[in-house]
Amino acid sequence: MHRLFYRLCLSSLVLVFIFCGCKKTGNIQSSTDKTIIDNFTAGTDNWVGDFADYPNDPLMLSQYQLQFSHSGLPLPLNTSDGAIRQSGVNRSDDLFMFIKKKVTGLTPDRNYIVDVKVDFATNVANNMVGVGGAPGEGVKIKAGAVPFEPIKVLNTSENWYRMNIDKGNQSIGGTDMKVIGDFANGTDQNVYKIKQLNTATPLNVKANQQGEIWLVIGTDSGFEGITTIYYNSIQVVIK
Repeated sequence: MHRLFYRLCLSSLVLVFIFCGCKKTGNIQSSTDKTIIDNFTAGTDNWVGDFADYPNDPLMLSQYQLQFSHSGLPLPLNTSDGAIRQSGVNRSDDLFMFIKKKVTGLTPDRNYIVDVKVDFATNVANNMVGVGGAPGEGVKIKAGAVPFEPIKVLNTSENWYRMNIDKGNQSIGGTDMKVIGDFANGTDQNVYKIKQLNTATPLNVKANQQGEIWLVIGTDSGFEGITTIYYNSIQVVIK
């Protein structure tokens, strides 16, 4: 009798442990999920900048004033706080300024969803008027994720640099990038403010055979003037 009771108790304990173990395992994040938080304190955190949608004309290139660098935030913000600074003059009425970063260590050929949150500094007030479009609302912020490196390529038929991804054009998103907001700072003052944007719906991407994806964030401009953006923080959840 005692032996039977002992066996029943032991069996019950085993079932409890199995149940608890399964329940706990279901809440564990996959080993290939990733959270990326880049604050640019000491550098660009492996983000690389480039530009597209401008002509292959060395004589005109200087007019675009294309710049990419690690920087502190501008005044009146905390200048000791790190940032990526990117700037350009939209002479083409279509300038695309972008930053990109490779993510490794994912499961090859697996589908992922990607959430992106971007904090950046902008000095353009709402409802301003500008040539070609508003300097705030006419400059769209886009985010994307692709399984190959996003680069500019020379379109030989028009002799312009274009992207090898479908980013859409200006206010329209594409297959590979979504519009997440604009450059207006949410105030009536032309002073630098921190603005936060995020993907309202997650991005979808399939990792390549090496377990890699590329993140890409950029400004797609219809405003024919200078835009200078300071990326202060980028947070990405990949799962």
